[in-house]
Amino acid sequence: MIKKIKPKKKPWVCLTAYNKHIAEIIDPYCDMILVGDSMAMAYYGFKNTRSIGLSEIILHAKSVRMGVKKSIMVVDMPYNTYSTPSVALKNAKKILKETKCDAIKLEGGYKIKNIIKTLIKNRIQIVGHIGLMPQAVINSKDYKVKGKNSYEENKILKDFLTLQELGVKAVVIEAVKETIANKIQSLSSIITIGIGASKKCNGQILVTEDLLGMFDFTPRFVKKYSNVKKTIQQAVSKYAKDVIERKFPKMKNVY
Repeated sequence: MIKKIKPKKKPWVCLTAYNKHIAEIIDPYCDMILVGDSMAMAYYGFKNTRSIGLSEIILHAKSVRMGVKKSIMVVDMPYNTYSTPSVALKNAKKILKETKCDAIKLEGGYKIKNIIKTLIKNRIQIVGHIGLMPQAVINSKDYKVKGKNSYEENKILKDFLTLQELGVKAVVIEAVKETIANKIQSLSSIITIGIGASKKCNGQILVTEDLLGMFDFTPRFVKKYSNVKKTIQQAVSKYAKDVIERKFPKMKNVY
């Protein structure tokens, strides 16, 4: 049964997951889990999110589905999988059918209004994504804060209002000036999820690997709650030492 995206009194806790194991760990604490195309960078190590296709996102989402019991599960539509309303509908239906997710996420606002309209008309729950849109980024230098001038501000506001009017259930607002995110919040009757936006948003989302400290570099909007990279390095170092010194395996580790 599809879980409906509805407003809640407390702030929404949102994270990404790319497999069952991570999903099982974070599910008790989350309201929404995103199978994001961010996996292209955070999981596979590619330079941008365009390297993930429909088959890859579906495969990962199937795994995540096995680990999600409580949270709303959202799946990104990869780059170039929603170029027209008909293409978007075909691919969205495929994702929903094969992954049993609750909603799909698309990047964009006014420019893709006809696509969004078609999907909603077909009773598909949509999560929007405005501000910095990673699928439009090819080089790392293009990851820039949005809303620094009136043109960008007006575009972001237009995108949000378009999505809200169309009936989108929630919108991710990424890397925009806080003043703009606050303005959006004052105009919003739907769920806003910030990532480098404002604490006034209805919820926040981070890439799980970022908050765990898997990488040396993380964006300004990330807070590291652990240093998993260091923990892994220490464990592997001890293992290598034990193997070299023939301390592993011990009697209890062999049959």
